[in-house]
Amino acid sequence: MRDHSQAPTGLARRGRRLSDKETEQRMLQAAVVMVHRTGLTVSLEHIGFEDVIRDAGVARSAVYRRWPYKDLFFSDLVKELAKEAIPPTIVDDETGLIRRIVSGHLDWLKTPQGRHSLVMELFRQLSLLDFQALYGSAQWRTYVALHATFMSLADGELRDQVRAVLARSEQGRIDRVAKAWEQLTDLFGYRLRPELRATFRTLATLIDATMRGLVIMALAMPELAAQRVQASPFGAAGTDEWSLPAMGIASTASAFLEPNPAIKWDDKRLASVRQALQALDAGALPGV
Repeated sequence: MRDHSQAPTGLARRGRRLSDKETEQRMLQAAVVMVHRTGLTVSLEHIGFEDVIRDAGVARSAVYRRWPYKDLFFSDLVKELAKEAIPPTIVDDETGLIRRIVSGHLDWLKTPQGRHSLVMELFRQLSLLDFQALYGSAQWRTYVALHATFMSLADGELRDQVRAVLARSEQGRIDRVAKAWEQLTDLFGYRLRPELRATFRTLATLIDATMRGLVIMALAMPELAAQRVQASPFGAAGTDEWSLPAMGIASTASAFLEPNPAIKWDDKRLASVRQALQALDAGALPGV
């Protein structure tokens, strides 16, 4: 740990005296930024307590009043990271890509085979977009390391608290992904296969697990991120370049989804789909 005892911090900077709550928030925010910048290890030893005080710009006396021992601060930091443990979303990029793909193939909406080909093309491109966003995200790597940190915690109150916060983060992400898939499925006239007795949360959980597993594997084996195959799987319109994430997501989605026979594809339906695509500017389909 580096010693910054000579660096001016807190009151020495002649700022307004912060409340204890403001000191706490600044310290945790500064530490979270550090972790996302440098990465998270199971021990957190690379995050210097004095460095956090300096970056937070708070009084050292206020910090030690709030956390008499460094270990108490790091316990709170782990819980704070768990609150933010939801991987980043790329709503604007996704919605823009959906619009571009569909607007380039509007004629495909008129036939069952065309609609199926369009859905496959969405799976192919959106899966790769999401994979690349997660694979290149420092926040995602913190998220992965946080799970390792959680597993290394001794049984007790802190472990139970981190488990509860992580569970809430996970549930929130799955809920958003499930809602997005339900909207996308309905838009293009599909439904869950009734014989599976599954929900969109089931589908979202499996899709998220597939994506997560591939990203984690690619961190150790970067060649997986670049792997492509020329193929026309799952009834795609023609031969295209498919990534591993696209293969994995499309195979799962194809097993769970089928055309909804109750939907009649007439001019009114086609017009409503075009209107819905315009609404994507408002982020109608986040987290696909």
